[in-house]
Amino acid sequence: MTIAPRSSSSDVAFSPAVKRIQEERGSRGTYARIEAAGGFHDRVDERLRAFLAEIDTAFLATASADGQPYVQHRGGPRGFIRALDERTIGLLDHAGNRQYVSTGNLSENDRVCLILVDYARRRRVKIWGRARVVPLDPEIVARLAVPGHVARSEQAFLVEVTAWDINCPQHIPQKLDAAEVAIALERLDARIRDLEADNARLRASAADVVR
Repeated sequence: MTIAPRSSSSDVAFSPAVKRIQEERGSRGTYARIEAAGGFHDRVDERLRAFLAEIDTAFLATASADGQPYVQHRGGPRGFIRALDERTIGLLDHAGNRQYVSTGNLSENDRVCLILVDYARRRRVKIWGRARVVPLDPEIVARLAVPGHVARSEQAFLVEVTAWDINCPQHIPQKLDAAEVAIALERLDARIRDLEADNARLRASAADVVR
């Protein structure tokens, strides 16, 4: 099979080297059909907006000018990554250990990849793009801050989306949010209390009949 030159949004992931491996291992045909259909999504649509609204966990991959990779965990309340328009997403960068590896990498290499994971529903989205660090101003904070979430932010990351794709759920472990589990357990406890009360009333009624 002849490997086509870069022509679709999925080529952000499927380099010529990747395509050669796909061809050698038998999966090139599947991904060639994806490319023929237009490749990965390249606009922030309602599906991605809805996914972002449910996400509280992400991994941000950057690389230095000489290609040294780095992956940073980013977390926050659900919806902490916001869609700003059909091409741009952003998030506030909260104060942490002050290593500034991602910030330093972005100062010389703006290419990024985000992995967003919804463990409860076993869903995962990959986003490729070009990112920049911007200082905080009232407009940026208003557009990216999650109401009610208190954290000290130092700057913001804005990502111009090149492509995004939904991964299959295979091998994603299902993990439930502690707050959701607590709510479910409270409902279960309340149901148990109601059943125990009903049982006590039935026993009392049965005792009266016997007497």
